Amino acid sequence: MSSLLLPQKFYARETTQVARDLLGQRLVRVWRGKRLSGLIVETEAYLGPGDAAAHTWKGRNTERVKSMYLEGGHAYVYMIYGMYFCLNVVTKKAGEPEAVLIRAVEPECEFSHRTDGPGRLCKAMRIDRKLDGEHLRGPTIFIEQGGHFPAKEEIGSGPRIGVDYAGEAALWPLRFFWKGNAHLSRREKRARKDGL
Repeated sequence: MSSLLLPQKFYARETTQVARDLLGQRLVRVWRGKRLSGLIVETEAYLGPGDAAAHTWKGRNTERVKSMYLEGGHAYVYMIYGMYFCLNVVTKKAGEPEAVLIRAVEPECEFSHRTDGPGRLCKAMRIDRKLDGEHLRGPTIFIEQGGHFPAKEEIGSGPRIGVDYAGEAALWPLRFFWKGNAHLSRREKRARKDGL
């Protein structure tokens, strides 16, 4: 296993800080002996029971979201629209169900699909519900320290995408992105409603 793996303490921190610090880190999926990787360029923070946009709003604890209650550093993978998977990084301590959605990565290898959206990147990197609850320190999925990170002024923030149902929480600036990156799911001048 790579010595570049992010340490456990990286994930056991405040969720919005983890969301920012994931920018530039390397997401790796090992599938059928092949290493698939990309640099994380866009994330969204979800703040648990007090966040109407989070799957654990008001302490919801169902079979679907049980992975969010694990300690930071685990994967929470769920399906949307009955056809796309989304990968989230669980944060904080066990029992504090918060997570960071990985919205987009910049490919470091050749993919058969685009990676500019949570559903697209999961399809390209062969990420599905089988990885739900897996620890993000390997062996089949893990996050390594990246080699290049955005400067403070290169990090943008804004409202999360596709959470209009969440009332006031829909406006919280919890989406973080590497400004100007060509692989963002939503660009300033050309936004898509689905975010995929």
